[in-house]
Amino acid sequence: MKDSCEISENSLIMDTGIEPTRHRFPFCVVWTPIPLLTYLFPFIGHMGIGTSKGIIVDFAGPYHVSEDSMAFGWPTKYWQLDYAKAKGGVQGWDSAIAEGAEVYRGRMHNLCWDNCYSHVALTLKLMNYDNTSHWNMIKIGFLMTIYGKYISFRHFVQTWGPFTIIISVILLIYFLT
Repeated sequence: MKDSCEISENSLIMDTGIEPTRHRFPFCVVWTPIPLLTYLFPFIGHMGIGTSKGIIVDFAGPYHVSEDSMAFGWPTKYWQLDYAKAKGGVQGWDSAIAEGAEVYRGRMHNLCWDNCYSHVALTLKLMNYDNTSHWNMIKIGFLMTIYGKYISFRHFVQTWGPFTIIISVILLIYFLT
């Protein structure tokens, strides 16, 4: 028997079209941890964006954009956006994702300057999301941190658990020596 928290969470997910078990996140920016890097810096991870059908598109590496297969595993966190704020609505949303993917298929990946966050930012610029073209990787990362929702408690632990263990060990060593 499901508890009331699970039922309300599933009802919310059904209302938004999000289907985590099928890895479908329509009109969402999605995020997943990068092993080792996220363990040390839990706000840094890998990002993609979902089409109107929920298929995730992400800049996965030099000259490579993945569709329906994120580079570092399925999302642990998502931020659902309003397609009505995209220039052209649903068609504008999907067109911008396709155009952004095409641009990034021709780009070298740079961990610090031209990465998956930049890809999502370009896509939001192309669709003129929220009537602005002032999207960049810092803004995207900050907004995902504020508005992103973990898919479940397990996904929260998957993101923050390794960092918590590392910090705990460091503190134990420091205070016991």
